[in-house]
Amino acid sequence: MALLEVRGLTRRYGEMTVLDGLDLDLEAGQLLALVGRNGSGKSTALRCIVGTDQRTSGEVTLDGRPYDERASWVRAAVAVVMDDLDFFPDLSVIEHLDLMAAAHGVADAEKTVDDVLDDLDLADQGDQLPHSLSSGQRRRLGLATGLVRPKRLLVLDEPEARLDAEGRAWLVDRLRREKEAGVAVLLASHHPQLVDALADHVVRLGEPDEHGEPGSSAQPRGSA
Repeated sequence: MALLEVRGLTRRYGEMTVLDGLDLDLEAGQLLALVGRNGSGKSTALRCIVGTDQRTSGEVTLDGRPYDERASWVRAAVAVVMDDLDFFPDLSVIEHLDLMAAAHGVADAEKTVDDVLDDLDLADQGDQLPHSLSSGQRRRLGLATGLVRPKRLLVLDEPEARLDAEGRAWLVDRLRREKEAGVAVLLASHHPQLVDALADHVVRLGEPDEHGEPGSSAQPRGSA
C-alpha cells in the first residue's frame, strides 16, 4: 500500500476547473514531482491534498486512512512548506525552529536545530526576526521548519524558489538524504534539473488528454 494515495482529486472555482480527476500514489522513500506551466494547478493540488484548500471531489488517504489535516496523527506525520508560509513576527529564526522541534518532541532538539541552521547557512541569522531576512533567507527558514521535525511525508511547494545555484545543489543533496531515511516527498517544481535529479515519478499537470481537454499525465522514473 502506498503511503499517500490520491484518487479523483478535482477542484473547481465556479465554472473554472483547475484540477480534474487527479490520481497519485507515493510510497515511503520516493519523491513525486508535480510539474507544469504557471496556472496548471500544481500549488492548488498540494493545498487540496494537505487540506488547506477544499477539494470539490476526490479522496486522499495516508496509510490507508482518510487524510484529515486536523487529526493529531496526520500532523505528527506530515511536514508542509508552502510558498506563502507565514512566520511569527516576534520570534527569531532560532526561536521558530526551537518551537517547531519542541512541539514535535524532537530528541536532542538543540543539536537538531543547530545542525539545520548550519546546513542552511542560517547560523549567523539565528537571532534575527523574519522581517529582517532577505527573501532567500526567509525561503531557507521556511524549509528549515519542515526539516527540523520528524516526518513521514514532506510536502514542498517550489522549494527551489529564490535559492541560488549553491542552495539548489544543497537542496538536491538534502532531499536525497530525506528519501534515504524513508521519507516520502511530494513537491511542485519549475526546475527541470531538480526534478531530473530526484524524482521517482513525475506528474505533468495541464497537459491535454486524448479528448483535447486539460488534464494530467503521470510517468514513473528511475531516480538519478
